Amino acid sequence: MELKENERIDDLQYKGLQLIQDKSGFCFGVDSVLLADFAKEIKSHSTVVDIGTGTGIVGLLLCKKTKLAKIYGVEIQKEVAEMARRSAQLNGLENQFEILNCDINQIFDFLPKNSIDAIVTNPPYKKVDTGVKNRDEKQMISRHEVKCTLEDVIEKSSQLLNDRGEFYMVHRAERLVDIMCLLRKYRLEPKKIRFVHPKPTEKPNLILVKAIKYAHPFLKIQEPLVIQDENGEYTKEINEIYGR
Repeated sequence: MELKENERIDDLQYKGLQLIQDKSGFCFGVDSVLLADFAKEIKSHSTVVDIGTGTGIVGLLLCKKTKLAKIYGVEIQKEVAEMARRSAQLNGLENQFEILNCDINQIFDFLPKNSIDAIVTNPPYKKVDTGVKNRDEKQMISRHEVKCTLEDVIEKSSQLLNDRGEFYMVHRAERLVDIMCLLRKYRLEPKKIRFVHPKPTEKPNLILVKAIKYAHPFLKIQEPLVIQDENGEYTKEINEIYGR
């Protein structure tokens, strides 16, 4: 496949998957890989939506980690959506992984309400008025709530999901209260949380959250996920997640 200027193909080292990325743009991180692994319990034959798909890393991994029927990757940035679309073609997954280049607030022009079995999302982490701003527009949109807020993502997810539909998210640990309040507000009951620690002695910087639409209250706190051990080496679980 012909690449554009500043693009490269990365080997995901998982079942032959490859991903097109812009060397000067926002590239995927460990959070996306952890989200795909966290959501691998998605039921067989599910219809899934990946909100803020970026270059498609989560969608590609879920096509191989699960037996989903169809996944729609929603991405507002035209160039980024096109990269994701070409990555799906590169892996022969274009019929299973379809990219929708649209604003999340216009999602119902493409998908009906109450029609989706599961949603995964790695949304922008930072509010517009917080953190260091990125000069690059693509990185700014990926990291800050410029084009959509956390509430937009959760509200639209609730409207998309069918009854008992599943919602999976990775986010910053400091946004936990915001996430819990918004999930309850939009009838997505938190069922599982896992805190992600950079090292055993460091506080968590990420959280993985699963919620179910219209479920009864009962929250399970999973054991912490640690990225690196005391010596700076990746832990056994992280190596297993990466397929190493």
